[in-house]
Amino acid sequence: MRISKRSIDALKKQEADYFVWDEDLPGFGVRVFASGRKSYLVQYRNLRRTRRITLGLHGALTPEDARKLAKAHLGDIAKGGDPAEVRKLDREGMTVAELCDRYLADAELGLVPGKRRMPKKASTLATDRSRIDAHIKPLLGTRLVKEVGRAEVYGFLRDVAAGKARRDRRTKPRGRSIVRGGLPTAGRTLGLLGGIFTYAVRNGIVETNPVRGVPKPASNVRQRRLTSEEYRQLGKMLRKAEADGHNPLAIDIIRVLALTGCRRGEIEKLKWSEVDEGHGCLRLADTKEGRSIRPAGLVVFALLKARKPAKPRGYVFPSSTGDGRFEGLSKVWEKVVKPNLPDVTPHVLRHSFASAANELGYTEATIAAMLGHAAGTTTSRYVHALDGALTAAADRVSLHIDGLLGARTADTQRLSDMFAAWAEATDKWSSAASTV
Repeated sequence: MRISKRSIDALKKQEADYFVWDEDLPGFGVRVFASGRKSYLVQYRNLRRTRRITLGLHGALTPEDARKLAKAHLGDIAKGGDPAEVRKLDREGMTVAELCDRYLADAELGLVPGKRRMPKKASTLATDRSRIDAHIKPLLGTRLVKEVGRAEVYGFLRDVAAGKARRDRRTKPRGRSIVRGGLPTAGRTLGLLGGIFTYAVRNGIVETNPVRGVPKPASNVRQRRLTSEEYRQLGKMLRKAEADGHNPLAIDIIRVLALTGCRRGEIEKLKWSEVDEGHGCLRLADTKEGRSIRPAGLVVFALLKARKPAKPRGYVFPSSTGDGRFEGLSKVWEKVVKPNLPDVTPHVLRHSFASAANELGYTEATIAAMLGHAAGTTTSRYVHALDGALTAAADRVSLHIDGLLGARTADTQRLSDMFAAWAEATDKWSSAASTV
């Protein structure tokens, strides 16, 4: 048959592996495993021996990409080459550092899928490259890929947690590269290492992933939430920072993070074109989940309106020079927040927003929609059907948090009570509608 997506998808698994060959390109085929997995391959003869070279798994490669690779290999074979032997020698001599370089090169071409099988974002690739350069290459880079087993992975995990690759060096006149390590960093880097070895398996470089089955340590940041008293403490710190003359952009960013539950990068990169006050939401063009609509409360728009220029354009929080965005949050956070709340990060404000919404009685689906989580089709339908309810929920949660951050005025209290009553009425209406 001619190998195409439709013909490959139609192939069913059997009790044993079997092969299907392309009618147009001799030597190009598909192997269907008993497990149901399908991989593209090229088969040829060299010195009276039949040899095969795996091109990649179906899904990781499209039939068209696999056909192009097959033609390239068959062209080399026609000139006397032996790609299976070259790959064998390459695999046996490949180091972890070389594997990382190949992984990054293919990721930049969009051949390493990220979330929802989409190419990885430039920001994600930058983070991957940073973790590879800071931890994976210094600790594992010289090892041969074939020699990395479970014991080496556990050793790597311990070394990152212990900060064995720590460093502090100057990279430019006003920049430094600081690597500390620690348990949270070890968990995140282990996840990346697992992804790199998954890539190696898909490309036939190794047969098994040594990271699979190694438990990733939990990060305390994921469980950390601000208490009501800590919210009040944060509010006092922000007011003192304003009085002391700290950068007002950083202080406003911290407030918006607390009042929306957005990720740090989403607010730092927020543009005026994404602020939709009329519909009570932020229409984020590029997030971790792709395009995302986030309901936002009245207090958020009041904060943004106070600093809105006559002709709003570009970033909401711009750099003091040029057309870029403000990048000084870390310095202000270190001076204002960290001394009194040392284990609190900007991302803790996101978890705390979710916790506050939960304490106010909102469902998991509502909270997921407010945070922009990719929670599947159920949440997507909920967002489109009850966007007014989500806006009211965001209003109520942000009013609650705003009240904790500062002295609550009578107007703010009245608004909070109004939205609480409205939310209660909406819940009763929803229950009655579902019963009908």
